[in-house]
Amino acid sequence: MTDHAELTAAFTELYGTAPEGIWAAPGRVNLIGEYTDFNGGFVMPLALPQTARAAVARRTDGQLRLHSTDVPGGVVQLAVEELAPHSGHGWAAYPAGVVWALREAGHQVTGADIQLTSTVPTGAGLSSSAALEVVTALALNDLFGLGLTAAELAVLAQRAENAFVGVPCGVMDQMASACCTEGHALHLDTSDLTTRQVPFDLAAHGLQLLVVDTRVKHALGDGAYAERRAGCEEGARVLGLRILRELPYEGLAAALDTLAEAGADESVVRYVRHVVSDNQRVEQVIALLDAGEVRAAGPVLTAGHTSLRDDLRVSCVELDLVVATANAAGALGARMTGGGFGGSAIVLVEEAQADTVTKSVLEAFTSAGYAAPGVFPAVPSAGARRLA
Repeated sequence: MTDHAELTAAFTELYGTAPEGIWAAPGRVNLIGEYTDFNGGFVMPLALPQTARAAVARRTDGQLRLHSTDVPGGVVQLAVEELAPHSGHGWAAYPAGVVWALREAGHQVTGADIQLTSTVPTGAGLSSSAALEVVTALALNDLFGLGLTAAELAVLAQRAENAFVGVPCGVMDQMASACCTEGHALHLDTSDLTTRQVPFDLAAHGLQLLVVDTRVKHALGDGAYAERRAGCEEGARVLGLRILRELPYEGLAAALDTLAEAGADESVVRYVRHVVSDNQRVEQVIALLDAGEVRAAGPVLTAGHTSLRDDLRVSCVELDLVVATANAAGALGARMTGGGFGGSAIVLVEEAQADTVTKSVLEAFTSAGYAAPGVFPAVPSAGARRLA
């Protein structure tokens, strides 16, 4: 579905009345700063042109009706009074969770008819679920006159995913979808949600950022995420810190010695090393962008991948193949992005080299017997907004 008219027509046919408006919220790629958000650290996402869109109308009878053009099946109908965490509902749990989170926070949401459609690839680590949550939150905020800021909507959307759906994600994905601006990467301090829009106009520098969707989703991902989160929290506890964010990069070597002496598991040592060094890499990339030295960020991306692969151990052979092949073919730098165990990698390339690098990656996948990945440029785009 490409235009408002089509989405409006689909809504009207389904629900027998026209929607009150149409809203959009984007997926995201994270430039640098991975597994840092639940440690109060720094992240640097940018919004993608791909969005989830919602046509929405209010209801006053306590009924929530949800439909997606992307998922087979009819309308999911739920009573807002009866929404309860961990009650299933498949894809519909994401928008339903937002209604639950808004009501839990004391906002009078009396029901809605919602028709959703999305161009954000699912299972690619590009935050398709956060886009669904944020577009729902923004639409309901506007229609019910709740007066919440973009950051407040992001926090409620994160609560929906944590408490209602049951995924222990940090706040980066929802903040990126809600708060990014066109032509910028979002420097987000997840400890206090302060943000800075960092200019990231790649075309002006003759560069492109490619997203390579490996189309791989390894089942071990979910439990592995929770295990790493627990390991980071254990590291902070042993070091007497509230969160790992409180450990400066300069103190990392001494802290790793302390962990070893305390008998911490070697995985905890590795996780702490990754998180503290990745926070430092975010600061490096920002300094380079501010200085106009965008190309020099490439090796920092690759160093981030090495840390994710070796210290956090959340990469996979397909992601490693993208990074190694792209860099060998002349890319400036590359790394996996998102939670890992599949999903996507990003590749920073000279515009003139983009086709060559893409061809090399596709050939490498064919040679290895893997299905062809999806490759597209990441253009820093606008965050959530009302379209009509």
